[in-house]
Amino acid sequence: MTDQQPHILVVDDDTRLRELLRDYLMKNDYRVTVAEDADDARRYMVSLQYDLLILDVMMPGETGLELAKSIRRSSDVPILMLTAMGEADDRIAGLEHGADDYLAKPFEPRELLLRLQSLLRRAAPRTPLVPVEPLDFGNFRFDVVRGEMTKDGDVIHLTSSEVSVLRLFANRIGVTISRLEISENGGGGSERAVDVQIARLRRKIEPDARTPRYLQTIWGEGYVLWTD
Repeated sequence: MTDQQPHILVVDDDTRLRELLRDYLMKNDYRVTVAEDADDARRYMVSLQYDLLILDVMMPGETGLELAKSIRRSSDVPILMLTAMGEADDRIAGLEHGADDYLAKPFEPRELLLRLQSLLRRAAPRTPLVPVEPLDFGNFRFDVVRGEMTKDGDVIHLTSSEVSVLRLFANRIGVTISRLEISENGGGGSERAVDVQIARLRRKIEPDARTPRYLQTIWGEGYVLWTD
């Protein structure tokens, strides 16, 4: 095991599942820390930084959804939610609370690995696409290379998925991008998931998210980013 291996924090109150996940992920070259609840996770996060979090939705005390929402106030670490609830509304709730992806229990271990790899790729530093100059609109500046958003100099925390989506728009200002393409570039697994991601972004970058000025809907086609 080396420090170059991604370090994952697994938070689940099911002791057996925690141990299974820890053993399986370690066998697949991940560093793993396990926590039994949100309080336990917070103690670990005070002293260590993680590359990705796996959170169970239903936990005693603070739920995984509440923990994800709290984490998003100060961190853009990728979050994968594990849920026994398979309904679309429940999965959408995870995205609305700041999760980047979700996986319903029971799941295939191989699918878990593929989703982790996808989230880590999105979050990893990469060779920037043109343009490399920061994108300015209104009081906002988006550093395409660093994936950092500021408003009047103050940092606005973005999830790894939101960074991926903004990079996609930043390279095609004024061009309508379909929900399918947004989904394939970090916007979620369905058209509704894309709509949730866009709604979250609008709350962060629009003076009034109900009447967007910059990130606009093109009905029947997708979304477009305007900077003027």
